This record gives sequence, structure tokens and C-alpha cells, in this order.
Amino acid sequence: MMLTGMHVAVIGGDARQLEVIRKLTELDAKLSLIGFDQLAHSFTGATKTSIDEIDVSDLDAIILPVHGTGLDGKVNTIFSNEPIFITEELLLQTPKHCTVYTGISNSYLDELMEATQRKYVQLFERDDVAIYNSIPTAEGTIMIVIQHTDFTIHGSRVAVLGLGRVGMTVARTFAALGAKVKVGARRSEHLARISEMGFEPFQLQDIEKAVQDIDICINTIPTMIVTASVISKMPAHTLIVDLASKPGGTDFRYAEKRGIKALLAPGLPGVVAPKTAGQILANVLSQLLLNDLTKRKEKK
Repeated sequence: MMLTGMHVAVIGGDARQLEVIRKLTELDAKLSLIGFDQLAHSFTGATKTSIDEIDVSDLDAIILPVHGTGLDGKVNTIFSNEPIFITEELLLQTPKHCTVYTGISNSYLDELMEATQRKYVQLFERDDVAIYNSIPTAEGTIMIVIQHTDFTIHGSRVAVLGLGRVGMTVARTFAALGAKVKVGARRSEHLARISEMGFEPFQLQDIEKAVQDIDICINTIPTMIVTASVISKMPAHTLIVDLASKPGGTDFRYAEKRGIKALLAPGLPGVVAPKTAGQILANVLSQLLLNDLTKRKEKK
């Protein structure tokens, strides 16, 4: 299956979007690149243009960067200095079948999609994207831990908070490097799975007791979980790495006051492995676009 005849606008972004562009041009999609005027590389079948020049009435899909837009509708791009805004007026000119893809959303985008009634896909909400992304996230966490400790991961005592899509991969990766891993969760089935995987399970309500003997604490839970009270029970040399989306789940102010190193590290795939992170998005996006095209052809 190819994307021949499908018109897609790729608007702004970073190095990850280049992998998306490469994949979609291979599939013969017609691409309009907005916010790429400083990109030296050119892609066959892709046209650099501006938001004012593109014929949006012909668009089948719009691909926004991983971070979507700001709360003012502005799209960030590392390949242009020209300001780009996604507005209600712009989207209302697109065909009703036009689908908007973004990594994550915010209140501005949510309200915009509601007002324009356009189909809307948040890629980072998808299990497949999150699970694939957990691999570079785990590798990036290893990098951070090595940089900020004076002891080996092998033999160290690691507490992972949360057994979600990221927590599971991180726990397994650190255990494979020889760490003694304990994992905190709330749900009974997660605690059972932690035990089955060979890790030490603990209830998150018992976190203060669980952190008393650890060297590294890795948080994946996007709510305040590593509180001042929890940090006060940790050994002074403990390193906290918070992988949750901003503002994280750690009391960074208290950690600094106590002299415990605590690092907020969201978005690691795009930092440590932009090519792989881009390929993950490209593969999922191309499949979603192919599915869309197939459905539209079947309706005709």
C-alpha cells in the first residue's frame, strides 16, 4: 500500500520530523513542509512552503510536532525563525476528513479540535508509541545515572515508581545490568506482575519505608509522589531521576535543600535517540495514514 494522492502538511518540529518526512515521501505522499525553510536537506516529493501559501482546502492530514502547539497556538520549529500559528480559521478551511496528528495535546488544541470538529490523534496516548518510546527512555536513564553517580549500576539498589509502559521497561533494563530492583505500584495485578518478573514489589503507600536503603530512585508517575517526607527517608547519596512529564512527581525544592541530586528528564527519546524516536513516530503515522486512506476509498 502507498499514500499516492494523499496531501499531508508537516508543520514545524525537530529532528524527529525528518524521519517522518523521509518515510512519507517513500510512500509517495504529497508533502507540504511548513517551518522548514532553513533545512538544507531536500526531499523528493516534498515542497517547502509557508502557512500563508499552502492550499489547506486540499489537505488530508496535518502533522504537528511532538509537543503540538503552545497555549497561544504557536508551533515551535528548529528549522525556521518564522512564527507559525494553528488557528480555528485555518482548520475550518480544511476538508472535513482532514486529520490532525500531534504527540501531546493541551487545552488550546483540545478546544480548537472541539470547535472545528476535526479528527484528532494524540500519538503519545497510544500504547504502541509509548512502549516503543520506553526503549530510548530506558537507555537515556542509564546515561543519566552513569553521568551522575560514582558507583556502578551493577549491584546498586534501584527503586522504580510505577509499572506502566515506561516503568516496566526501565525496571527490566536496570535489572539486566545487575541492579537490585524494587518496584512500587498501587494495583494488586501490578504487584503480582512485579513479583513474577523477579523484582521486589512494594505498595506505594509504603514508599517511605521502601526508599530507606536505595541508591537510585526512578519515578514514572506524573503526580507528586516523591514528597519531602519521602526524600527525607532516603540515604544522602541517593540519585532521583524523574521521567514523568513536567512538572514531574518530585519535590525538587526539598531535594535541593537536603542536598539530594534530583533530575527532571522528560522527553528522553528525542534527546538521546532522535533518529529512532522519529522512526517510531514515522512507522505509526504511516500506518494510521494508510488506514485512513483505505477507509476513504472503501466509502467511495
